[in-house]
Amino acid sequence: MRVGRAAEADAADWLRLRVALWPHAAAESPDEIAQIIESPDLSAFIARDIEGVPLGFAEVAIRRDYVNGCDTSPVGFLEGIFVLSEARGQGVARALVDAAADWVLSKGCTEFASDAALDNAASHRMHAALGSTETQRVVYFRKVL
Repeated sequence: MRVGRAAEADAADWLRLRVALWPHAAAESPDEIAQIIESPDLSAFIARDIEGVPLGFAEVAIRRDYVNGCDTSPVGFLEGIFVLSEARGQGVARALVDAAADWVLSKGCTEFASDAALDNAASHRMHAALGSTETQRVVYFRKVL
């Protein structure tokens, strides 16, 4: 397996993986991919098998606003990660997170954060297995006016 920083040449594979994770955002994904490629504060990584078949992706951002549970700014933030079901348990997520963390370090960050829905136990386990510690749980509310 190899992990590389996503580029324009990866857009079609990246889009398929992205839609698998965020099907509700399919229409916006091509524009968001272009923004990530162009921005110095955004990046993405694609994992491929030895034959070049995409296995998963991770997107990361440099956040300068407050990030829950963090003490510094800026903070690297794992915006999303997805590994095909048939490739899970083979170190793909670890390789993607390691590549993203290296990029975050190169940007001068000393903290790398992420989030997951309260009911996403699989994501909680993955984060713990990759060395992240839970900092807090939050439930958001709104009132329509």
